Amino acid sequence: MKEFNQIPRLELAHAPTALEFAPRLSADLGCNLYIKRDDCTGLAVGGNKTRKLEYLLADAEFQQADTLVTVGGLQSNHARQTAAAAAKCGFACELVLEDIAATPKADYYSNGNILLDGLLGAEIHQLGIGEDCNTYAANLVDKLTIAGKKPYLIPLGGSNVTGSFGYIRCANEIIQQAFTANLHLDQIVVATGSAGTQAGLLAGLIAAKVDIPVLGISVSRSTEVQQRLVETLLMQILIELELDPDQAIGKVFTDGSYVGAGYGVATDAMVVAVKRCARLEGLLLDPVYTGKAMAGLMDLSAQGIIKPGSNQLFIHTGGSPALYGYRGIF
Repeated sequence: MKEFNQIPRLELAHAPTALEFAPRLSADLGCNLYIKRDDCTGLAVGGNKTRKLEYLLADAEFQQADTLVTVGGLQSNHARQTAAAAAKCGFACELVLEDIAATPKADYYSNGNILLDGLLGAEIHQLGIGEDCNTYAANLVDKLTIAGKKPYLIPLGGSNVTGSFGYIRCANEIIQQAFTANLHLDQIVVATGSAGTQAGLLAGLIAAKVDIPVLGISVSRSTEVQQRLVETLLMQILIELELDPDQAIGKVFTDGSYVGAGYGVATDAMVVAVKRCARLEGLLLDPVYTGKAMAGLMDLSAQGIIKPGSNQLFIHTGGSPALYGYRGIF
């Protein structure tokens, strides 16, 4: 196996993040719910992408880049953290952000993450609904290169092999924190979208020979499509770590039942989940990722699929600034 700690990394995150018990939510749900507070990683309100950016920006520095380019929705948490990382490390930043259909528009274009992107100094390229972010970004990279810049393209969500290393590190934190607390975890639950967080967690657990199931609640795709996406990336990570990629087989569990009408589109269950967490634990989820993932966890608990009395760890991937962009639905 490749020596993981030798992989280049910039220190950006406030880590290790806390792993804390949620007593009132636990009593409400009937399981023992713990929260991994990756909403508290720092870097412009924090979130899970900060861990990925530690490795991506180290690679950008190695390649002597001077400009970061990435893509996402207008209220992208990843874009906001990329803009913050760029500011902190002295890169220029170009964000290619597309409008999302059926989102609440009163605050969507000027508040939340989009407000912070501007404050952080990013250049924002706003695309309409259905326009191709990736094609636009590829053309932008070409234009910047012709202009004498050295752009570094970061994929959607920072979710390539390099970015996913951040969640191998997170898996190692969780293993150590659970050991210190003498805590047996029955399952880890996380929102899964661009796949890097779930795949990285699984790779870290596999590398450490720790068998904790990781359930990804999909925020944008069907169960089958999301499962293939995560499994493909997981295999790529294992190959990079010089581990047997067949160890990915049978390890990926996703649930696409809580997406609703699509990515970024509010559901009634998400609104209920966000309010329950806020009012029972003072915990702010977001409307796109953690709100839907928690709605799934709550429903699976109500159905008894998540067993009463089991120990569940919810990865809080951050995103609370998006609440301001979705003010109307709350």
